[in-house]
Amino acid sequence: MIDIESQLSVIKRGADELLIETELIEKLKCERPLRIKAGFDPTAPDLHLGHTVLINKLRHFQDLGHHILFLIGDFTGMIGDPTGKNATRPPLSREQILANAKTYREQVFKILDAEKTEVCFNSTWFEPMGAAGMIKLAAMHTVARMLERDDFAKRYASRQPIAIHEFLYPLCQGYDSVAMKADVELGGTDQKFNLLVGRELQKHYGQASQCVLMMPLLEGLDGVNKMSKSLGNYVGIAEPPKEIFGKLMSISDDLMWRYYDLLSFRGNDEIARLRQEVSDGRNPRDVKVMLAQEIVARFHSQKDAEEALADFEARFQRGAMPDDMPELAVPAGPVAQVLKQAGLVASTSEAMRMIDGGGVRANGDKVADKNLVLGAGETIVLQVGKRKFARVTLS
Repeated sequence: MIDIESQLSVIKRGADELLIETELIEKLKCERPLRIKAGFDPTAPDLHLGHTVLINKLRHFQDLGHHILFLIGDFTGMIGDPTGKNATRPPLSREQILANAKTYREQVFKILDAEKTEVCFNSTWFEPMGAAGMIKLAAMHTVARMLERDDFAKRYASRQPIAIHEFLYPLCQGYDSVAMKADVELGGTDQKFNLLVGRELQKHYGQASQCVLMMPLLEGLDGVNKMSKSLGNYVGIAEPPKEIFGKLMSISDDLMWRYYDLLSFRGNDEIARLRQEVSDGRNPRDVKVMLAQEIVARFHSQKDAEEALADFEARFQRGAMPDDMPELAVPAGPVAQVLKQAGLVASTSEAMRMIDGGGVRANGDKVADKNLVLGAGETIVLQVGKRKFARVTLS
């Protein structure tokens, strides 16, 4: 087993908060594999890179020799996690949950070692619990404590409805930790209340309280908003290799380091060395290429990563894409208007003429549709003619 100081360095990398570090150190001193839990409600069929932040951290623990418990919330998914929601979320059907769960398993084992991962379904312990058991569980928490949760408090104060079943969600997530005898639970920063409920319930059941490791919510390609399909600023792990590569190459140099910390499996020392090399004058694009290739290879193959790089070089570098292109934030809208606001054309009529003449490209692809609308949340490299470039984030 790796020494504790080295383990903590890996565990805390990119993390937002660890509760409680002294307790985790004591657990690590036991020199046994810790039981590391993370739960995922299969509420959508496909994952994007934002979802993988927790899975990547599970991989870190796995590489350190700990036992990974990948929980699929097939029971809680039918309740619907109210975290961050300002309205009751409609629950999914059992059929939807199972279909999404199958896809999750296929996708997560591109990151985790399947042979070293225990996959759990929380219907295993909740369905036998029955109504009497659920009432007993509900007696372990008060309405006052539930209303301490920020989203519940806001909805209550604004007289928006809160369904009774939503109060059950944090309790069910907490009981998952009891059933799984978790030593550590991972979650996003928005899950803090639920994670702490797990600590409390473990005490009720005579178990040692789990430590909780909270990971930040990954910013999308715009570098501002949380990665989200609805905002269009996401990178889907099932997207084509060239699409993933191109999107990652469009991120800003500052955001690149955030992605390295949360998405790369390169060691801390290597990332520190790359940072220093860029500080000393190395082109950050070279380092961004390394990240993009790593991500493409993880979800596709090394061959796909090499082909994506070759395609990128053919479309951009051989087209003399400048290193110092401006980075702008402009309102979303019709492509001609965006080109004008980005300063790449003098007028929308000039933009129309350039599109007609085949002189406008977006992320290296020729724009042929003058009615194209560029959506909010996207970050796009726009090119007009041979020499005008801008990396534009649409708001």
